[in-house]
Amino acid sequence: MCLRIMMKGLDMALASTLTVGSALVALLAAAPFALPRAQVIERTAVVAADPSIVFDLIESSAGYQRFNPYRDTDAELQITPFGPEAGVGSGFAFEGREGTGTQTVTAVTPDREIVHLIDLGAMGQPVQTFTLTPVAGGTEVRWAIRSEFGLNPIGRVFGLFMDGMLGPRQEAGLENLSATLTPQA
Repeated sequence: MCLRIMMKGLDMALASTLTVGSALVALLAAAPFALPRAQVIERTAVVAADPSIVFDLIESSAGYQRFNPYRDTDAELQITPFGPEAGVGSGFAFEGREGTGTQTVTAVTPDREIVHLIDLGAMGQPVQTFTLTPVAGGTEVRWAIRSEFGLNPIGRVFGLFMDGMLGPRQEAGLENLSATLTPQA
């Protein structure tokens, strides 16, 4: 009789442990879906140049390479331009330590905005937008990168770390852009 009571107690303890364990697993599996399905990383800087000059540099594949922050950290980065020299359809393929993909100009508003689609294959297709605003002393350049994760739980978790990974690159790129457009004394 005592053994039966002990067995029943063990069965109850096991059932409770399994129930709590299952609930925790379900909670962990569902938690990423509470995270944002998209992430926008944005940096802004004022560049001492007219918007038309900044625009011409950013919309051109060759011009983009003059301030591309990935060139600073990857001496082996390979860039292969394609399409027209500038404007919609211009772009480049890249292959380096941090990945492989393409970047293509998909929309332009002269002297105001350039939109790039970055195709990273299975890692997604972030959209990069440069918005130019005339200000005293030059042009405010807003560089935004928007990534959509949809229902991908790994992407949503990855999104939590994107600002720390991409933000410094954008800052470096904006510094490079400013240095490229600043006349040398």
